[in-house]
Order: sequence, then structure tokens, then C-alpha cells
Amino acid sequence: MAVAGGAPDRAPHRAVVARAPAPDVPAHEFRFHFYANRPCLDLLSTIGERWRGAFERLRTPADLRAWIQQAGFADDVARVTTADLDDVRRLRAAIGRLVFAQIDGEPLPDPDLAVVNAAAGRPDLAPSLGRDALGRVPARATVSQVRSTLARDAIDLIASGEVDRVRECGADDCSVLFYDSSRPGTRRWCSMAGCGNRNKAAAHRRRHRPAR
Repeated sequence: MAVAGGAPDRAPHRAVVARAPAPDVPAHEFRFHFYANRPCLDLLSTIGERWRGAFERLRTPADLRAWIQQAGFADDVARVTTADLDDVRRLRAAIGRLVFAQIDGEPLPDPDLAVVNAAAGRPDLAPSLGRDALGRVPARATVSQVRSTLARDAIDLIASGEVDRVRECGADDCSVLFYDSSRPGTRRWCSMAGCGNRNKAAAHRRRHRPAR
């Protein structure tokens, strides 16, 4: 089983542990992306350029707090420590290895199962409902609750047998993983507004390039 990308049999980029950021990584590359349709896959995108540099976007506890808020888990986060950051990175690596093992039809690694199951065993984020019949984002959350929610999402994805719906962006310079929820299962890009339009524009230029 292969993650679909620019070519149907392109192997996915497997980095699940970030390396130290190179000094030439521009500031805008540290922005977070939420294109995956699954929170656990959005977490994997906090490793930037898995196809090349595999740099860390969750560099500090403040980065983790910002990611949790931007991901829509809660309006505010209780105190975030360096230990919390290490735990989330450890969970991220475990989820990545489990997803790739499932994609490859390989046994799920026991150490990574232990990490994910332990996180999922803690209380997760409780949903709430307002008088307007709309769901509410918790006003405040703990990192432990967020880790549990991410772990449970990973378990749901893997146990559902729908890992074959996980795609890697078809752009040559992008390795974002996403869950393809389209009916035909033919989504190619992490974002049409970004990689999709950029690659379509490049293809248009190639088709209309004057002959020499």
C-alpha cells in the first residue's frame, strides 16, 4: 500500500523525528498548517519539510500552546512545560511510525502502541453544546487532554482501516500528509489554494512555453 502523491507509487517521506532547524530556514516556514482533515495528521505537519530538512516547528512550549489554540482545541491552555513539549513530540513520532507501518502492511511497533495507548487512556477534551445547538470549543484545556484527543484520533484512523485514504501532497516540494475525504479518493494536494494552484500554474506555463 502506498501513500498517493504526485506519482501513484511515490514513497512517502518518513521523517517522524525533527532535526535541529537549519539557520537558513525562513521565518514563514515555521507557520503551522492544518490541511489534514485529521488532528493526528495535522500534528505530523509540525515537522517541516520532511522531504528535505525535517525541521522542528514545535520549538518551545509557547509554540505548542500556539499550535493547540490554532488547531481549535481550546481558547486557552493551562501551563505548558518543556516536559509537555517532549511528551507531544514523543506522541507525534509514535503516531507517525504507526501510520507508516499500517500503510506498509507491517506489524504495529509495540513501543509506539504503548505511547499512543497510554496517552489515549487519559481524559480527553470533553465536547460541550450551547443553547444555539452549536458545539463549543473548551475555554481552557490541559496538554494531557490534547494528547489524549490526538491519540484517540490516531487510534480511530488506524482501527477504521481507512489509512489507505492517507495521502501525501503531490507537490515535489511538499510532504504534508492528509486524509482524503473526497468520494472518488483522488485529492492530490494538501491545499488547492497553495500547492494545487501553484502546480497547476506551473503546468500551464510549461504547456504554453514558446518552442525554441
